[in-house]
Amino acid sequence: MQQKILFVCLGNICRSPLAEAIFNKQIQTRGLSEKYSADSCGTSDFHIGERPDARTIRNARHHEIELEHLGRQLVVQDFSQFDLILTMDRANHQHTLDLSAKAQHKSAEIRMVRSFDPESFGAHDVPDPWYGNEEGFEEVFQILWRSCDALINHLELQTPKKLKSHPSSL
Repeated sequence: MQQKILFVCLGNICRSPLAEAIFNKQIQTRGLSEKYSADSCGTSDFHIGERPDARTIRNARHHEIELEHLGRQLVVQDFSQFDLILTMDRANHQHTLDLSAKAQHKSAEIRMVRSFDPESFGAHDVPDPWYGNEEGFEEVFQILWRSCDALINHLELQTPKKLKSHPSSL
């Protein structure tokens, strides 16, 4: 049974589609595409149906990763369709938790993506590069690359149907 991962940010045009693409690239490289799949969305409805930000696309291409995602908004059905939902920052984490309370059927564990980052040094948020320059997009790429790599390592150590219980802390 394939484990489904959902990455969540605010607008679904910078961080979360990049995380989705990185995760998919890493599982493909490791030959794990049949075990895992990923999608992404935003907590807002600002960019539904839009392609990722041009700077995100450029940054991903620089690392030989193609983004093929169109923006969508987080919906209550996501909590029953995904096994793990990973948020990019505290505000979107809280919004995701609030929306999950409305879901009748829940199977997803909700965590922050940087809980897997071996270099987080206590930082919880993936910074939003929207207002910054190209260096901010590269910083986000590096954070997400490390976090996805560690996430896959974590998933590979778990039983097929359930993620290892982990204290839910930010």
